[in-house]
Amino acid sequence: MGEWDLLGRLLDKVQSHSTVIGKVWLTVLFVFRILVLTAGAERVWSDEQSDFICNTRQPGCENVCYDLAFPISHVRFWVFQIIAVATPKLLYLGHVLHVIHVEKKVKERMKKQAELDDQATLFLRRAYKVPKYTKSSGKVSIRGRLLRSYVLHLVAKIILEALFIVGQYFLYGFTLQTRYVCARFPCPHTVDCFLSRPTEKSVIIWFMLVSAIVSLVLGVVELVYLCVKAVKECMARRQDYTVTPVTPPLSERKAYKSLDEITQNCVNLELELQGRKLGVNGVAGSVNEVAKNVSSENNNMGEVHI
Repeated sequence: MGEWDLLGRLLDKVQSHSTVIGKVWLTVLFVFRILVLTAGAERVWSDEQSDFICNTRQPGCENVCYDLAFPISHVRFWVFQIIAVATPKLLYLGHVLHVIHVEKKVKERMKKQAELDDQATLFLRRAYKVPKYTKSSGKVSIRGRLLRSYVLHLVAKIILEALFIVGQYFLYGFTLQTRYVCARFPCPHTVDCFLSRPTEKSVIIWFMLVSAIVSLVLGVVELVYLCVKAVKECMARRQDYTVTPVTPPLSERKAYKSLDEITQNCVNLELELQGRKLGVNGVAGSVNEVAKNVSSENNNMGEVHI
């Protein structure tokens, strides 16, 4: 049980640097796999070889038939499975700790050089990259290199889960029969061997199998979640990015020029008509009014949002 405590403490550190789905996966690993394995499975399989009885007195026949029926013990197989599946998570933890250590050194250097003048501070900002993974609260933001590392560890975990499920099926299936027929040297003939508590063992086998499938599904869901989240963030950044060109395209400039000519012609015609009606004194006031209208229209026309 002490070995599981060590693994539990290591995985508990990963929990603070995982997504919500990753935390659920760790809960399934601790409660439904490690706890059931240590509390129930080891006791049920404690008599698997001593109570494996064959109807023969040939020396060595029972050992050979037991080796043929169970190439590896179920308990040892599950222990190896849990350790193999947890290994990518531990490698990701090592990468996170390395990133945190590097950014901690960068922050310390920036604090030491903060008392220098502005030019030196500007030089330091260019020389050292500003920390972007660790937050002020101490949590880690999963993006950039950490996001790639997290995705790689998820892919490795999914592949290992699938391989162990398929391997369990090819090794001894998903259920245990009461009788096992063996015909292997040095048995003199075909002998019948009987297992102890096959029904109870089959129930635990199915429970561990369902737990492995749930872990596999959680890994796939978490991978899809991260991909969708990354795509949404990329689209949001593109929408926030706006381009305001200094000079409009040639086609738009021609359109603006033709509109200005039409507006100027209308203004000239209106001034001529008002000059005939009001005389020279009235023309000045009308010119100012029309000029204000034209300037407001030109301002409205000049506001182009892209």
